[in-house]
Amino acid sequence: MNFGLHYLTQAQAILTKIQETQMNAIQQAAGICADTIARDGLVYLFATGHSRMFIEEMYPRHGSFPGFFPMVELSLTFHNLVVGPNGQRQAMFLEHVEGFGQTIMRNFVFAEPDSFIIFSNSGVNEVVVEVALEAKKRNLPVIAVVSQAHCAASSAKHSSGQKLPDIADITIDNGTPAGDALVQIEGLADPVGPGSTIGAAAVTNALKVEIAGRLVQKGIQPLVLTSSHFIGAEASQKQFDASYDEFRRRMRRAYGGQ
Repeated sequence: MNFGLHYLTQAQAILTKIQETQMNAIQQAAGICADTIARDGLVYLFATGHSRMFIEEMYPRHGSFPGFFPMVELSLTFHNLVVGPNGQRQAMFLEHVEGFGQTIMRNFVFAEPDSFIIFSNSGVNEVVVEVALEAKKRNLPVIAVVSQAHCAASSAKHSSGQKLPDIADITIDNGTPAGDALVQIEGLADPVGPGSTIGAAAVTNALKVEIAGRLVQKGIQPLVLTSSHFIGAEASQKQFDASYDEFRRRMRRAYGGQ
């Protein structure tokens, strides 16, 4: 068997599933986010663990634009050292500590028309559930990006008994099967090759593109981080600076600035 090809086939199936079943949810979520950005609010992005990748995929990446606020807690997402100080064990422990999400949320000033996107493959870890609950206490829309199959197969861990989709206004399925790893190799007990990276990244960028389209329909030109390949080095640098300046202007809102 060509194991790499088997992985790519499985990954393609995830993309097809998203295309066939999730576009309505993506469009609904894009409507919320475009309204937030058009009204000078912030779309807050939160995740723990490896789901942090999709926050960075949303902004700042080439082909991305301001309007999003990355709530990246390093103690929950910094995995490079694996063991020792700031190791993986600590991060995996902390994402189960109730009260931590509440503490994170106290650092920011939230108000309508702000909204939330929360990424979590399982949708059950305590901190992501708590952040969603805190957002709903503030009457903010919550969009969840999860593996519906994995979430359904997992028990709720938060003391409320709720999972992320129970709280979210809109849930987008990243299309990944329960357990995440896609390829079973004969002679190896455990499957390898996670699929959630493929699914959640696809959802993130489909959502981003849909938001951009809706902003243009509202007469708003997003300040896109654009490669020099398209507009030349000088114009690209100017556009990067303008996009970062717009991000800085918007982020003051998160700390109570006007």
